[in-house]
Amino acid sequence: MNIKINGTVAPGYESVKKLYQHNMNTLTERNTQLCIYVGEECVVDLWASAIDDATFSADSLINIWSSGKSLEPILLGMLIDRGLLDLNKRISDYWPEFSAYGKGDLTVADLMRHEAGLPVFDQTIKPTELQTSAIKQNAIGAIIERQRPKFREGSNNQREYHALTRGWVANEVFRRLEPSGRTMGEFLRQEISTPFNADVYIGLQETELQRVSNVKVLSFKYQFLQGLIPRIFGRKMELNLLQIITKIFHLFSSLRNSTARGAPEAITGMNNLHTINSPLVSNGETPSAGSKGSARGLAKLAAVMANGGSLKGQQLMGDSAHAALHAAAIGRNMLGMNVAFTQGGLAEFAQQGQEGSAFDNGLNQGREGFYGWMGLGGSIFQWHPQHRIGFGYVPTSLNILDLVNARGKAYQIEVVRCLKNLG
Repeated sequence: MNIKINGTVAPGYESVKKLYQHNMNTLTERNTQLCIYVGEECVVDLWASAIDDATFSADSLINIWSSGKSLEPILLGMLIDRGLLDLNKRISDYWPEFSAYGKGDLTVADLMRHEAGLPVFDQTIKPTELQTSAIKQNAIGAIIERQRPKFREGSNNQREYHALTRGWVANEVFRRLEPSGRTMGEFLRQEISTPFNADVYIGLQETELQRVSNVKVLSFKYQFLQGLIPRIFGRKMELNLLQIITKIFHLFSSLRNSTARGAPEAITGMNNLHTINSPLVSNGETPSAGSKGSARGLAKLAAVMANGGSLKGQQLMGDSAHAALHAAAIGRNMLGMNVAFTQGGLAEFAQQGQEGSAFDNGLNQGREGFYGWMGLGGSIFQWHPQHRIGFGYVPTSLNILDLVNARGKAYQIEVVRCLKNLG
């Protein structure tokens, strides 16, 4: 079956569309969007539905999971640009109540590098508490103030993935520094999404819910059964069974002494990942896991960052703020892989060399020079300042055992190859 591919590619990037067509035809996909800028021009703008979803378009909004973590540094960078934030200052300098229970010395950079000792909270957040009005009444802030940081025993590595909590804490810092008291969601909509015409949001309005294309998690059983099928016989997943088992074993080994073990669910109902599709959660602000957008919106914003903070004469932030976000990358183990995070919370992808493990190489190889992050099951929101590439990829079919988002990485590799061929 040949899935209909919508959209366009610029001359020289036809092979990206060919790869996209191949993947839509052969992998377990539902709805996907792919958009890529090179320089200041959009060179790839593709979308397709493998399930004949007539409502799906390039403007559909999809939950991007942890790709939203690339939004948080951008928003903080705008505060830096306005002289309101220093990443190396203590959070308590901006939010005195945060210092309770031993958190007083934690810096903003510690938080953004996932080193604040707050990978989970000791209570479940209600979806009603995530609404912008509740956040501005300190519903989330009060919970954070009561948290005590925890670090792994017997380890000098303080880094532990703050899957949902990083964005909640960053939002509290942000709204206390933003002169009008706006949350990240409000500021993003008013200062970035609207003026740049980029469909990326932290918290949807009621009228936008009808544009959402819901994500669907592929079952473990399906992924394991697919892993048994050789690729030449039509396996619809990137990984074979041995690769799946190896990744799971490696991940669980890295989580053995995690401080997150035994923690309550992050959001009421979140033990079922499809809760992220609910209207109430979609209306709320969970920057690190609940942001929604289109590949077009992500790629356009990524292009702004790839071009030093501006696009076609429209400036988002100045040189110094842009440089601050990308500075001082420190590599440490997280989720069983060596990940280098800058002081602004951006992952810096780089060649690993002979000392890199297979998992380190899987994360970095093919992404060298990119900054940003990626989301559970497939989405990618990253940029490459040297090649001036802005990249956005969003699927609705989630392969959560693909820990390095190999589906989307294949497009990153191909666009770089095209760019080099064009000279």
